[in-house]
Amino acid sequence: MSIENNQLLRFTTAGSVDDGKSTLIGRLLYDSKSIFEDQLKAVESVSRKKGNNCVDLALFTDGLRDEREQGITIDVAYRYFTTPKRKFIIADTPGHIQYTRNMVTGASTANAAIILIDARHGVVEQTKRHTFIASLLNIPHLIVCINKMDLVDFKEEVFNTIVQQFVEFTSKMIIRDIRFIPLSALLGDNVVNKSQNMDWYLDAPLLHTLETIHISSDVNKIDLRFPIQTVLRPQSKEHPDFRGYAGRIASGVLRVGDTVIIMPSGFASTVTGIQGPKESLKEAFAPMSITVTLKDDFDISRGDMIVRPNNVPDTAQDIEVMLCWLHRNPARTRAKYIIRHTTNEQKAIIKEVIYKLDIQTLSRNLEDSQIDMNDICKVRIRITKPLMVDSYRVNRITGSIILIDESTNETVAAGMIS
Repeated sequence: MSIENNQLLRFTTAGSVDDGKSTLIGRLLYDSKSIFEDQLKAVESVSRKKGNNCVDLALFTDGLRDEREQGITIDVAYRYFTTPKRKFIIADTPGHIQYTRNMVTGASTANAAIILIDARHGVVEQTKRHTFIASLLNIPHLIVCINKMDLVDFKEEVFNTIVQQFVEFTSKMIIRDIRFIPLSALLGDNVVNKSQNMDWYLDAPLLHTLETIHISSDVNKIDLRFPIQTVLRPQSKEHPDFRGYAGRIASGVLRVGDTVIIMPSGFASTVTGIQGPKESLKEAFAPMSITVTLKDDFDISRGDMIVRPNNVPDTAQDIEVMLCWLHRNPARTRAKYIIRHTTNEQKAIIKEVIYKLDIQTLSRNLEDSQIDMNDICKVRIRITKPLMVDSYRVNRITGSIILIDESTNETVAAGMIS
């Protein structure tokens, strides 16, 4: 199989400050020979100037450090590399607590998450925060890399203690697959090659795990959800009455001849045609972008949704959402925000804070209704017009929302519908 046909794995990296994340990614790129020669020479030169006897692996990924010192906003750095077995996109997010919101961005499309833990410190608050966000975003695979094992003499009991801490903390979460790898990113133990210093660890190193982990599609293939993005009415002599409904299928399959329901109106019609980017199609499926024609001429507009008659989403004007607050300014209950859900955009208010989550204990604080940056809470949102929604765990696309400050147009929160 050629490299061009290799599967693509998207994974995010998260860890507390100075857990060695930059060194780990640098080691992964360096040992897998995924670094261009000119880039390698530049890093070797800088390493020598700094007085290092070996290549400073962190320099391969620390380009964002200078930006932070200059006051430039950091979002997520995406890094790409390929091995003979698989292609990879790394969503590299900053470790500082003030950038926790960036982990939400980086993890939102990930197939796997690497959670980095310093072997000297064990499970800390940022570990818990990042793990909970990964669980909240329904990431199927969690790879817990316990780094800096060289600083604890590669002791198996240290590794086992941290594994036990992590398992106890995640016992209340829904995570499908958790794997633990002891490693030293600085020395290369268990990153690309098996460690000679930890012969007690019998499983695969990190790269082999990434190359062989099962990539399961997060696309819902059962529930048809086709949010309308725009209505096409080209002025054409050949088709003077053409009316097409364009958008991207969020989930499910759509076929010519299917009976469908247009929501929120509830009118039924039949699919008469499906046009792809290049040709007419008999059927289309998520996440294809298509134009659909219907037998009946209804008043359909952006934000409406085509679904099946026996499988409709909830139509709700009040929704309960697990909210990650992303903005430096606190949330204002009863203040007006813009809510975006698929192609629909409405005005909304945070009607009620149901509870805030204590990341350390996963307990629910029912008294504190103040929502600050990086807070994770469950809220009830009131919308001016009903939305067609599903639970996030059933459908990532129709189960997610963002909130926007209508005065500044800044994104202030991301939410998963319960």
